[in-house]
Amino acid sequence: MFIRKETGPVFVTLPDGSTLSRSDLPPKDTSRWVARRKAKVVQAVVGGLITEAEACEAYDLTSDELESWIAAVRNHGTAALRVTAIQKYR
Repeated sequence: MFIRKETGPVFVTLPDGSTLSRSDLPPKDTSRWVARRKAKVVQAVVGGLITEAEACEAYDLTSDELESWIAAVRNHGTAALRVTAIQKYR
């Protein structure tokens, strides 16, 4: 018998037509955050796959850090998540 532990949707459809599932998210022990991994977490939160609280708890992020990622993507796109581009997009 299979017992589902997660609450919420199994996958979400993104605006570009692709789907994002929980298995597409970075591992919970991620310590090196590249722009691609940050973008996946932001897409999951904005798309409703996981809540902000779940993301902060799972990835040991502060709510301010996650909000800054979301704002950067909303205002400038995923390129703004690159560490080398922080000054450029402020």
